[in-house]
Amino acid sequence: MGSSDLKSAALMEQMKAHLSTDAGKAITKKIGLVYQINIAPKKLGFNEESYVVDLKKGEVTKGPYEGGKPDATFSFTDEDFFRVATGKMNPQMAFMRGAMKVKGSLSAAQKFTPDIFPKPAKM
Repeated sequence: MGSSDLKSAALMEQMKAHLSTDAGKAITKKIGLVYQINIAPKKLGFNEESYVVDLKKGEVTKGPYEGGKPDATFSFTDEDFFRVATGKMNPQMAFMRGAMKVKGSLSAAQKFTPDIFPKPAKM
C-alpha cells in the first residue's frame, strides 16, 4: 500500500489485518457492503487518498473503487477519520459538524460504525 504520512493509513493496515480474523469475517458476513473512504491530509476534499473497505470480500485496498459504485463514500480529514475510527468521535456527530461527507446510500452509511474497526492497541 505505498507509504503515506496519514495516521489513517496505519488504521487501514490494522483494518486489513482485522478482516482476515474470525471477528473480521463475522463483520463481512453481517455488513456485506463496499465503502470508499477519501482521506484528506488537512482540508476536506483536497489531496485526498482513497481507500476501499470492501466488507463483501473482506479486503482493504488503496485507491478508488473499481468495481462499479461503492455502497457509500465517505470523505474525512485524516484527524477526524482517526477520531471516528478510534471511537473518540461519534460518526453522527462528525456528520452534523461537517467533519464527514457522505455520498451514496444513507442506510449503507449508517452501518459504517466504529465497531467495524479493530479496537486500537493500548499505547
